[in-house]
Amino acid sequence: MNNSRENYKRLIKMLFSTVIMLGLVSIYSFVWIGYYNRYVLQMPFFRRGNWVIILLYSVLLMFFMNTYGGFKIGYLKNTNLIYSQAISIIFTNVFVYFQIAVIDKRFVTPIYIIIMTLVELLFVFVWTLLFHFAYRQIFPPRKMLLIAGDRKDYHLKDKINSREDKYEICAEISYRKSMNEIQNMISQYDGVIVGDMPSHERNQIIKYCFSIGKRSYSVPKISDILLRSSDEMNLFDTPLLLSRNSSLSIEQQWIKRCEDIIGSTIMLILFFPIFLVASIGIKLTDQGPVFYKQERLTKDGKVFMIYKFRTMIVNAEKKSGPVLASEKDPRILPIGRFLRATRMDELPQILNILKGEMSLVGPRPERPMLANEIEDKIPEFSYRLKVKAGLTGYAQVYGKYNTNSYDKLKLDLTYIRNYSLLLDLKLIFMTPKIMLIKESTEGIADEQNSVLK
Repeated sequence: MNNSRENYKRLIKMLFSTVIMLGLVSIYSFVWIGYYNRYVLQMPFFRRGNWVIILLYSVLLMFFMNTYGGFKIGYLKNTNLIYSQAISIIFTNVFVYFQIAVIDKRFVTPIYIIIMTLVELLFVFVWTLLFHFAYRQIFPPRKMLLIAGDRKDYHLKDKINSREDKYEICAEISYRKSMNEIQNMISQYDGVIVGDMPSHERNQIIKYCFSIGKRSYSVPKISDILLRSSDEMNLFDTPLLLSRNSSLSIEQQWIKRCEDIIGSTIMLILFFPIFLVASIGIKLTDQGPVFYKQERLTKDGKVFMIYKFRTMIVNAEKKSGPVLASEKDPRILPIGRFLRATRMDELPQILNILKGEMSLVGPRPERPMLANEIEDKIPEFSYRLKVKAGLTGYAQVYGKYNTNSYDKLKLDLTYIRNYSLLLDLKLIFMTPKIMLIKESTEGIADEQNSVLK
C-alpha cells in the first residue's frame, strides 16, 4: 500500500467526521431557530441562548457518535457504520425532544423532530456511501500474509476474510517453516497476521516486522492480556511489570453494587411494559410458565438460579439434553424468536441483579455442566469467575453469541483487568446498539453445535 497515502489517512477520516457533524448540526440549527424557537416556545431564546442550545446538541451528538462508532470509516463495515450513525442520531433527537419539552414546560408536537431525524438519516446515508466508495479507491484492502499457528480450529482466516473491504489474505505459511522463508514472504505484503503460536516463534516474527517497518497483527494469548494490564514499576534499573491478580478491590465492589442497585431499579421501572407484554404473549402461546429458571455460575464458582423469559417449549431439553440453540431450532416459540433476537429474554435477570447474584456488567453466566466441559479443554476458563456474572459485558458487546469459548475468555479477562465505573457505563450504553445486530445474537450453525466450536 502507498505509504504516502497512509500519512493522510487520519486527515481524511477527520474530514469525514467533520462533514457529518457540520451537516447534522446545521440541520438541527435550521429546525431549532427556524421553527421551535420562533413558533413553538412561549419564551424564545436570543442569540447566546441559541448558541448554547446548538452547542449542547453538538456535544450530545458527538458523545453518541463516539460511543457507537459513527465516525469509524474504514474500521466498521459499511452497514454497521450507518447503523451506528442512525442509532446515535435517534438517541440524540429523542433527548433533544424531551429537552424542548422541559424548556417549554409542555410536550410540543414531535413532527418536526421526526422530519428532522429522517432528513439527517438520509444525509448520513448518502454521505457515508459516497465517502466510503472514495475511501476504498484511496485505501484498497491491505494485502496480508497469514502466518498460521496450531490453533486452526479458531477460524482466524474466516474471521479476517469476512472483512474483505479491509483485508485480503493473499498467502498463508506455517510458522514451522524456516525463518528465512517466512521473512522472504513477509517483505512481499502490506502486513502480517500472526496466528496463535509458541511465544519464541511469535517474538521472532514480530521483531522482524518491527525492524523493517511492516505492520503485524497478533492474536493475544491469555498471558498477554494479563501483562498489558499490569502496572509498570521503576524501583530498579530494570523495568518490572506488576500483575495484581486479585479480584476487584473493596471500594470497587461497593461502587459496583451501588451501580447495580440503582441501575436495575431504574430498568425495572422502564421495562415494566415489556415485562407485561412478554408475559401475556408467552402465556397465550402454550399456557406454560412465563419465566424459565436454570442453574448458572457466578463469582467464585457459586451456583444460582437465573431468571429468563421462557423462549422454548416446555421441557425443551428433555430429549436433546443441554445444548446451545441453533439458528432454526424448532424448540423456540414464535414470540421467543423475537425475544432472543433482541435479547429481551434476558430482562428478568434484573431480579437476579437486585438479589446480588449478578451484576449489570460482567461475564456471561455459564451453565455448570457446559463450563466443566469447556474447562476440560481450557483450564483457564474459570478465571472469568473473579467477578459476578453480568446482564451485559465486554464479551457480549464486542463478541458474538457464537464466538468460541477461548475468545470469550480473553474478552472477559480484558474487562476484569481493566475494570472501571466508566468502562461499565460505556458497555451499558453500547448494549442497545448490539441488541438489534443479527451477527451479535445469531445462534450457532446446526453443523457446529458443540461446546467449543
